[in-house]
Amino acid sequence: MCPKKQVRSTNPNLVSLIRFLKKKSRENNVGIWRDVANKISRPKKTRISVIVSKINRLTKENEIVIVPGKVLGSGMIEHTLTVAALDFSDQAQAKIVEAKGKCLTLQEIVEENPKGTNIRIIG
Repeated sequence: MCPKKQVRSTNPNLVSLIRFLKKKSRENNVGIWRDVANKISRPKKTRISVIVSKINRLTKENEIVIVPGKVLGSGMIEHTLTVAALDFSDQAQAKIVEAKGKCLTLQEIVEENPKGTNIRIIG
């Protein structure tokens, strides 16, 4: 039996989220959650941040998107979509909700869609 890989983050919420994502990846035999866990376990300096206008350009109506980092509020969003991210700026969250979209945490999106079907990772 191999030892568990050491998670370097000191934030207990982030550590439990990474372990949760890896567990769901093993349980459902799905690679998307393991990929998201690996991306959010990076150092904070190199973690992904995506602006709302980039999400708008890369998505279509009613899509589900995961950002393994922070969503920032620069730009406009013109269609309805569901965005799950590690964190949202207040402005980004307001713009997504104003466009009749939903902002979810990573844990909520895993509970809603454990198989990870029809989900895109941006970032």
